[in-house]
Amino acid sequence: MQKIRNLFKVESNIQLLIVNIVFAVTGTASVYLAGIIIDLFGLNALNAFAYWTLRILLLIPVYQILLVIVGTLFGQFGYFWQMEKKMLKRFGIKL
Repeated sequence: MQKIRNLFKVESNIQLLIVNIVFAVTGTASVYLAGIIIDLFGLNALNAFAYWTLRILLLIPVYQILLVIVGTLFGQFGYFWQMEKKMLKRFGIKL
């Protein structure tokens, strides 16, 4: 378990469990929310290639936003905010 905790950079098994729950909830919610956004703007009438391309591209920012929100709800704002800053830095955005 110590190797897994080191990989995720968490201090306890409970925090590891919470982090994994946040990832699971965020992934599921982002897929669901991206579908709602596509339907809201009436983009579900696009051809299949355009629809799925747009939906997958929409998943990226939706997931990133939800990750911080859900992480905060589970009391792990600091952990997920650090992850978000690393991800934004990879995209060339500095905070």
